[in-house]
Amino acid sequence: MDANRRASGAMFGLAYGDALGAATEFLSMKQIRRRFGDDGPAELDGSPALVTDDTQMAIAVGLALLDALANPPFTPELVTPMWRRRFVDWLNSPDNTRAPGQTCIRACRGLEAGKPWVKATQAGSKGCGANMRVAPVGLAPGLTDETRAGASQLQAAMTHGHPTGLAASELTAFAVRWLADGTAPADLPAALRDRCHAQRAVYHERWLGDLWRRPGMTDPATFISRGWDECLVVLDRLDAALASPDRSSDPCEATGAGWIAEEALATGLLCFLLFPDEPVAAIRRGAASSGDSDSIACLAGAFAGAHLGMDAWPGGWAGRIEYAGDLARIGAAWD
Repeated sequence: MDANRRASGAMFGLAYGDALGAATEFLSMKQIRRRFGDDGPAELDGSPALVTDDTQMAIAVGLALLDALANPPFTPELVTPMWRRRFVDWLNSPDNTRAPGQTCIRACRGLEAGKPWVKATQAGSKGCGANMRVAPVGLAPGLTDETRAGASQLQAAMTHGHPTGLAASELTAFAVRWLADGTAPADLPAALRDRCHAQRAVYHERWLGDLWRRPGMTDPATFISRGWDECLVVLDRLDAALASPDRSSDPCEATGAGWIAEEALATGLLCFLLFPDEPVAAIRRGAASSGDSDSIACLAGAFAGAHLGMDAWPGGWAGRIEYAGDLARIGAAWD
């Protein structure tokens, strides 16, 4: 299979998964099966096929990154106000009607009011909004590992200040990057586990500032290690699910419902790894789940597209998905 245009494949893939999952979010498995069959929705609905806040915010992250990378050097001081502006624009968009997460709404209101992001962020939240939008940081070319890690954590931290939201976002970004670089899907869980161990005590102060300072926290390494430890727990569940793979059951039963960051990562990965060479089947599995179906399918689509490239998706979908122009712009810049 042609693996060209992997950035486009990932950007459009996350939108395709989001659109399929939007139709099933908040439905039980019984309701999903009754309406769509055992395998979930098979086709994009509408023209354009509408997405949710997951894709909207991924585009916000990606467009700000394009602006920042066009004005080197790429630094937190450069990209932070760009992300702030894009997040506030999303907050006030008339299209921000897709059941957005309240953590993002509250944090973005603080950003709009001019608060420093470390004061605007929701410090105790590790919701999946931290990593559903991070794929562009994984796709952006030319970043060192340290910069990619810091940037992926910063974009999460601006709304979700919990250390697990930061760690899960970094893992999501690196999974996308590694797949785009040709890592075999089967090697991904072990690589992510190694990353957890290697980064367990690494706090990116240049990117995160004093985010770690809160009651009961003694030092930055203690703060960030909690996030990596929680990610390791859910990677254990992913390994157990892959040891006895079940393509037909609700993936949320194995790795979690995906409402929180580490479970969104693990369940999105599970859907992809159950169907590593069948991208539509992967996002259908994500959509046919009892949890945060749009975010799970969104992440599965990003992984599948980064692995297989744009040509792996049905040819007619690109012209029907909402925000196709923005997705194409980001993808083409980094293909």
